[in-house]
Amino acid sequence: MIESGLESPNGPWSFVYDFSKHGGAISTITVGPKLIPAETVITGCNIRVITAPVGTNATIALHLLSSEDLLAATAITSFTLDALLVGVPVPQTAATWLLCTAATQLSVVIATTALTAGKFQVNLTGFRSITA
Repeated sequence: MIESGLESPNGPWSFVYDFSKHGGAISTITVGPKLIPAETVITGCNIRVITAPVGTNATIALHLLSSEDLLAATAITSFTLDALLVGVPVPQTAATWLLCTAATQLSVVIATTALTAGKFQVNLTGFRSITA
């Protein structure tokens, strides 16, 4: 599994968030150094839970450009072993797509209570748009 390397400039892009590596404090944590290139349109987001997060009453949100643009704050009770979650951008609804005008990184937002363990994979689909 590639943790922090760009598989292709045209996607798909895959990130693994591991609490033992990235931490679980109440904060916004950048999952890098992988970048989504400038002029990329994100058309889909899905999450697979590899190991359930450990903690109580916490929420997890994901964003690229602004707060919760990939996944709204979601209770960790939804992050059970092997759970599959669908994020905000969905392929059949262009109004939910995200245009990254500058290179950007995935951020994980942990709120309410710190988490001590767990791992999940975030998969983004999309395409590089053509500029002038």
